[in-house]
Amino acid sequence: MTPTEILRSLFNTAVAAAQPDHRIPQFLPQPPKGKTVVVGAGKSAAAMARAVEQAWSGALEGVVVTRYGHSAETQSIEVLEAAHPVPDANGMAAAERILETVIPLGEDDLVICLISGGGSALLTLPPVGISLAVLADLNRQLLRSGADIGEMNAVRKNLSRSSGGRLAAAAFPARVVSLLISDVPGDDLQAIASGPTVGDPVTAQTALQILQKYRLQVPPEVLTYLERDPNPVILPTDPRLSTTVNHLIAAPQQSLEAAAKAAQDFGYPTLILGSALEGEARQVGVVHAGIAFQAVQYGQPIAPPCILLSGGETTVTVTGQAGKGGRNSEFLLSLAVALKGIDKVWAIACDTDGIDGSQDNAGAIIGPESLQQGRDRGLNAAELLAAHDSYTYFHAIDALVETGPTLTNVNDFRAILIDG
Repeated sequence: MTPTEILRSLFNTAVAAAQPDHRIPQFLPQPPKGKTVVVGAGKSAAAMARAVEQAWSGALEGVVVTRYGHSAETQSIEVLEAAHPVPDANGMAAAERILETVIPLGEDDLVICLISGGGSALLTLPPVGISLAVLADLNRQLLRSGADIGEMNAVRKNLSRSSGGRLAAAAFPARVVSLLISDVPGDDLQAIASGPTVGDPVTAQTALQILQKYRLQVPPEVLTYLERDPNPVILPTDPRLSTTVNHLIAAPQQSLEAAAKAAQDFGYPTLILGSALEGEARQVGVVHAGIAFQAVQYGQPIAPPCILLSGGETTVTVTGQAGKGGRNSEFLLSLAVALKGIDKVWAIACDTDGIDGSQDNAGAIIGPESLQQGRDRGLNAAELLAAHDSYTYFHAIDALVETGPTLTNVNDFRAILIDG
């Protein structure tokens, strides 16, 4: 196989390792005395619901919400679709439906809650007095600000009636078994989809500090609401969470380990640099290039032939008018520029959900020839990187990785292959 084919195969292996039908059956509880209701939100919610149906022997009902185009065929669990990453009216309606579904349940009933990345936007339910349009605009600003996922979720939770443990609290006294697929660095359960079944001590005062830190344009009604704090956080010790258990069923590290095994089967010694790497995408690209140069020149921290793997979630801070592209393609274009066309080095960077940012690709792939291919087409890689226009570059050199929605999400996957 060529280096490009190997890298694509490793990405496919990482995605396969996080598929719900492989992970869910071992975490399902025993059927309750009462009824079983399934709810959930996230890019993998529909696929997770389908996996529950296939593994469950009793009666089921319920409703989940996923991103447009990420649906899966189910029999008894209704699948709704809504917008991501900026919430829309369908997401708000879905959140209301989900809360209405669990509120009437009693102590003999069971809620199976299916949570995955993207749930923060898909399960948006703003407080009374704050419109969805205001919340959506604030979300857009946060996405462009450079705030990390923890900071964004701190704001979201304090402007929500469904996240930060509030979904589990609404289901009390029913038993809640929450199954989570992690798309956040460090696998913090409070951060996955803004933790609808996990309590969190982050206060409205913290949310205000984050908004001030990034100098966002915050409408007066949002400032007034956070200053009054009429919807205080649900602490992890809240009695309404005493009947809830949370299981992490898939995480970035598992996918990286699966890819590492596959790489070794191809004959490449492998080093996992980390599953929770964060930072500006272009800076992370420069750091990865430095590690690749060290391997090529000095055989450290691993000697070629080898493969370097990493995961996590980078950020892209946009200033001014930006082009097209997501954090993975921006990382990869930065890596290509820093590598300067060095021989025998190839790399792939993709989002495991199949969608890099808001574009129609999972990410892209580069090789020693990538910069020259761009020059042959009249493109300046450094200029397009500065303009956050990485999609344009990789589209022009036919280097995009297009998978469509994968129906899972364990964050970014990056692999650098160095031949001997």
